[in-house]
Amino acid sequence: MEYEVEPIPGLPGRLPPGESIVWQGAPDWRGVARGVFHTRLVAIWFVIVAGFAFVGGGTGLIGALVTMAVAALGLAMLAVLALAQARSTIYTLTNRRVVMRFGVALPKCVNVPLALVGSADAKPAGVGIVDVSLTPTVRFPLGYLQMWPHVRPWKVGSPQPMLRSVPDALVPLLADALARAQPVKPSSALDAAEIPDLMGAAA
Repeated sequence: MEYEVEPIPGLPGRLPPGESIVWQGAPDWRGVARGVFHTRLVAIWFVIVAGFAFVGGGTGLIGALVTMAVAALGLAMLAVLALAQARSTIYTLTNRRVVMRFGVALPKCVNVPLALVGSADAKPAGVGIVDVSLTPTVRFPLGYLQMWPHVRPWKVGSPQPMLRSVPDALVPLLADALARAQPVKPSSALDAAEIPDLMGAAA
């Protein structure tokens, strides 16, 4: 219930003076279904199993139909999970940061200051949509499981926040905002205790 009432949808509070919203949106649930829950691979696996059941499993057509019915139920459940993830997520790009509000059961709101983003990589996630991963210049304070699925796959030791299945029109906007941001170069003088205040869960 922490983010049930938001002064601006997707943001934990009103923006400070000098900060403005550049873009705001949510993931495409179909892209989430394919990229996070791997619905295509699941469908292919069930087709192969149904084929074996029909050809050499001894159950024939009935076994293949039962397998496909189970497949339809499983894919429907994955689609519902993807839809819930997409509807509970709002990404906000301002001229100073990326704010990620997400979570179906346990909502979180995470700030990623543009000044602490070393690079951003876009990967196609479907027609007109991309996954955009952000590489921090300092160690990201939240863990992989805390950020999942809004984190780059397999980067468990050094989590990289990821905007899932967003319109590819966001890419030039993000590139321009990053180019305008004043980078903060990591140094030993940066107190690790200060990092969560710069990048992490928003109050």
